[in-house]
Amino acid sequence: MFKQITEGDTVVKVPAEEKISKELEVFYNPVMRFNRDMTVFVLSALKRKGMQVGLPLAGTGIRGVRMLKELKSSSLKSLHFNDYDKTATKLIKENLKLNKIDKDKRIEVHCEEANKFLLDSVGFDYIDIDPFGTPNPFLDNAAKRISRDGILAVTATDTSALSGTYENACKRKYWATPLRNELMHEVGLRILIRKVQLVGVQYEKSLVPFISYSRDHYMRVFFLCKKGKKECDSIVKQHDFLFYDNNMKAYQVGQHKEKSKEDKSGAYGPLWIGKLQDKALLKKVLKEIPEKYPAADEKFMQTMHDELEIPFFYDIDELASHYKVPQILKKPLVLERLKKKGFEASGTHFRGTGIKTNASLKDMLAVLKTA
Repeated sequence: MFKQITEGDTVVKVPAEEKISKELEVFYNPVMRFNRDMTVFVLSALKRKGMQVGLPLAGTGIRGVRMLKELKSSSLKSLHFNDYDKTATKLIKENLKLNKIDKDKRIEVHCEEANKFLLDSVGFDYIDIDPFGTPNPFLDNAAKRISRDGILAVTATDTSALSGTYENACKRKYWATPLRNELMHEVGLRILIRKVQLVGVQYEKSLVPFISYSRDHYMRVFFLCKKGKKECDSIVKQHDFLFYDNNMKAYQVGQHKEKSKEDKSGAYGPLWIGKLQDKALLKKVLKEIPEKYPAADEKFMQTMHDELEIPFFYDIDELASHYKVPQILKKPLVLERLKKKGFEASGTHFRGTGIKTNASLKDMLAVLKTA
């Protein structure tokens, strides 16, 4: 059974089932609308022309149909939909017809296993890996087929592994140790980024994240592909460990950490410690989003834009509870006080009560304990 829904400027038929599972013949997740919105917004803001696009896990085809309808015609040279399921490819064709773009000569619909689809291609300027679960099975061939200066977008929905609920699963899948506490989503995102990058550098492809976020039940990263040994070496140099002391609620980044006798820090990662966002591009994205767009999502993007490029953060509620601070201050006041003391400080999209700052734990506690 199928139902008709509207997303952006696009009308599509999707499965009527409310429960999302691997067993569905055709995969569609309404929670991922923001994920698809960001695809359109980012590519629109980049203003690229003549892109060859590959969607190896197309499902209902909604992402590709939206790209065809909402991006400028000059943006796309070709768009290749692919899904292993015959019902899905049939539905993709129906959705193209429903939107009156089924005669567009730029479109090709394939019915192949995703890796075979990628390997059989001559390469793409944009590849979107958006699976149910881990993106791991598709990363190698996606890295092989992404072009120089191309964009690889990767989604991971196996957040239970990346966020530390299943530590051994994270070690197997992502070659890193996760952290299960208030920092778990940022740690998980940075672990994911490193894993994708390690796959890329095998082929002398440096995959630099320029839009990265964690939201709902998934993590999402847009990578820019640069070719060359020096670029790859630069990427690997930005892989390091997070040291976290749960007794102190203190953290430090970097393997050259000095340890005292009292230090109970555990090592987490390795992970990416470089930048997560291209702030100039995010500013363009914010300018281009439609007026009718949900205010909550726009606020989320604004937080991403305003967030300091400092790895990790302090959670003011966690600190207040741990150190038995009698009165928990509101975040705006904490930010104001930190800035008055000469520190950099911002919120973070990872956690509503989180603050990114170059202040030390001692300085943070001094601010929190001041009446």
